[in-house]
Order: sequence, then C-alpha cells, then structure tokens
Amino acid sequence: MREMTERGTQVLVDREGLMTTAYQDTVGVWTIGVGHTSAAGPPQVTAGMTITETEAFEIFDRDNDYFEHVVADTVSVPLEHHEFDAVVSFVFNIGETQWGSSTMLKLLNQGDKVAAWEEFKKWKKPPEIIPRRRGEYACAVHAMYVARVPDDSPLLDFA
Repeated sequence: MREMTERGTQVLVDREGLMTTAYQDTVGVWTIGVGHTSAAGPPQVTAGMTITETEAFEIFDRDNDYFEHVVADTVSVPLEHHEFDAVVSFVFNIGETQWGSSTMLKLLNQGDKVAAWEEFKKWKKPPEIIPRRRGEYACAVHAMYVARVPDDSPLLDFA
C-alpha cells in the first residue's frame, strides 16, 4: 500500500495543527488532535474532550492510513510521490464522500492531471482554506512542500 512521504506527512501535520482539546473548526465541526473529526472514525469528538499529544498522533496515524487507502483505491492512474502527498492532504481535509464525487478525481482517472490540479483552485470555502489549497497545488504541480501559500506570496499565481 502506498504511503505519504515523510515530508508530505510533516506538511499535512503543519496544515492541520495539533490541538489536544476539542474545538469547533471554522464551519462548526468538532475537531481534535491533528485535524481529527468524528467523520474519520473513532474517537467521537465531543465538546470538552481532551487527549494527550501521544493520543493525537496515534489517531492521526489511523486517519492518515485511512485516507492513503482512499486515494490508493480510487485513483486509477499513477501518481508521483508529491502528487500523492498533495491528494492525500486534500482528501484528509474534504473527506471521502466529497472526494468520491469530485471533478478532481474524475479528471485524474481520465489521465488529465493538468485539469485535475486546477480543481484545487475551486475548493475555496471557507475562505481561510485558500492558503492550504495553494500549498496542495504547489505540491501537486511543482513538488513544493509548503503548508500554506499566503495571499501576498510570490510563489504562485493562484486566483
């Protein structure tokens, strides 16, 4: 089974952050650890929940393994390591259901990576996710491992 590179995993952790107390993300979803939500499986995240840093990384490892499998099982074309890392990060964020019906997945499986990577630019809600999408795009297209690309960055032209 294909796995994210160490570098890709480190950037994903940076994108997600680490919180040992449950919080509601910007769209109101209860989250804990390294971007873990109840939608990813156990544990169920509830208000007031706390975990240790060790538990956070154990949960992250399970979540990440799951999303690596989702990508490996749904993408039928070969991906370079940096492309796989970018896609797993994206799917980790949007979830399996949205990924399964996404235009990005359809375009990838048609072999049109150029058009598929352009899809990163369309996933811009909530607005604070845009720097992350730019980072995922930079990874997929340029093999640049950056967590986020801010609005004023000269790195990319990303509308």
